[in-house]
Amino acid sequence: MTWTLPAPTLALHRPRPLMAERQQQAAPLPLYDAAGARALEAWAAASRPPHQLMQTAGLGAARMAHALAPQARGLWVMAGPGNNGGDGFEAAWHWHRAGRLVQVNFVGTLAQLPADAARSLERAQAAGVPIVDNLTPPDWLGPQDMALDGLLGRGLRRAPEGLLAAGIAALNRSAAPILAIDLPSGLPGDTGALGPNAPCVQARWTLALLGLPPGLFTAQGRDVAGDIWWDDLGVARPALDLIRPVAWLAGGAGLQQTRPDRRHGQHKGSYGDVWVVGGAQRMGGAAVLAGRAALHAGAGRVYIAHLSPISGLADSQHPELMLGTLDALTPDQLANATVVAGCGGGQAIAASLPRLIAQSGRLVLDADALNAVATDSALRAALRDRTHTVLTPHPLEAARLMDCSAAEVQANRLQAARALAQDCHATVVLKGSGSIVTSPDETPWVLPVGNAALATPGSGDVLAGWLAGLWSQWPADQPAAEPARLAVWQHGWAAEQHSPQGLPLPASQLINLLG
Repeated sequence: MTWTLPAPTLALHRPRPLMAERQQQAAPLPLYDAAGARALEAWAAASRPPHQLMQTAGLGAARMAHALAPQARGLWVMAGPGNNGGDGFEAAWHWHRAGRLVQVNFVGTLAQLPADAARSLERAQAAGVPIVDNLTPPDWLGPQDMALDGLLGRGLRRAPEGLLAAGIAALNRSAAPILAIDLPSGLPGDTGALGPNAPCVQARWTLALLGLPPGLFTAQGRDVAGDIWWDDLGVARPALDLIRPVAWLAGGAGLQQTRPDRRHGQHKGSYGDVWVVGGAQRMGGAAVLAGRAALHAGAGRVYIAHLSPISGLADSQHPELMLGTLDALTPDQLANATVVAGCGGGQAIAASLPRLIAQSGRLVLDADALNAVATDSALRAALRDRTHTVLTPHPLEAARLMDCSAAEVQANRLQAARALAQDCHATVVLKGSGSIVTSPDETPWVLPVGNAALATPGSGDVLAGWLAGLWSQWPADQPAAEPARLAVWQHGWAAEQHSPQGLPLPASQLINLLG
């Protein structure tokens, strides 16, 4: 059968494959929560004839489904009682008009539908689109066909129940691959956080329409969304003072441009000194990993101050790394250095933190240093008096700093990162799937890179050292946010490129890939 294009009155748009374009993306993209998405939709609809925005969205979904599965005999649509269902009705209308097999399973009633979605349902019915009120897929559906998830959209406030949960289960059981409209049904768009056993569509692809939800790119979103595409529906980005995003989605090309040039006339003293303070007994390797990473990142000189004499061994593979002692450091040297504290520091790091917090020009706190700050209100108060500090917690370390559970941190990663940055007056790198970088009173950034290859001992030490090595090359008054974003991106991207399937990547090998 021949695929026919829709009426020319509807604009045709070319969706962007966001996950494939990440490294080439220059400008950051705005991410909108549910409230922002509603405002964006109202703003966009106000400039168009009634109902046209939904028609354009449904056309975008229909074209995307066809582009992803041009060999498909038919389209199975699971439509819910909101505007996502309306988009599904429109997509089904286009496939039916093109002479393809179509079935819509409508989980809802006409009375539940918003006005635009009701009009789309009526249009599909008038065209003869088969619409049923059960959850049984069509007999013809097979692996070569396409399933379209239009059950639930951005307004999700609790885990799906009843027929909606059953509809999600039916989609996940189907033989056909799933394209989700906006986001996989069941995934909270603002957070990407799924509760235990919460039903959620496992999509092969997700087509975000109009505005991008942060939940697609952090927490569990990256696991359930599949390949993420975006169609802005031809709507120009509104002014920031009109609809402000809750976060920015970083792109690799833009971040790479922030790194300072290295000029011919410069020398190693131009690129700063990094001191790694850590490596307590039996944990000397953590400090060495951080030091190696700082060296490969381009720091001018790198020193390791081990906290245990047993750990204080030279690195024969990297004789450029110098050993030192914290006691030998003068206040002026500390003030001009970038210090990494906590990598393998154990409980011994706590004794060094008052001086490091008081005197270090630029300070990166990781691992055991964060745990020490979490239990010492005086250290927390001293942090608030500093200007140039980076905290690099994983969710459990962030939870200790915030006196809550790791589950609470993961339930809203953006909110947790913002709160921690504000409380500690520091740039925060909240590690995890879709790491978040934010500073006080700034809009957070989500970095959609990295995978399970980084779930190995020492990968966090490498990130802390790499960040310090980059930051040391910036001017002395450079805030931490830019080098932190670049470090997180390069760290995650290296892991993905070497191990796309997420197979374990030893930390020492990660350093070589970064370098």
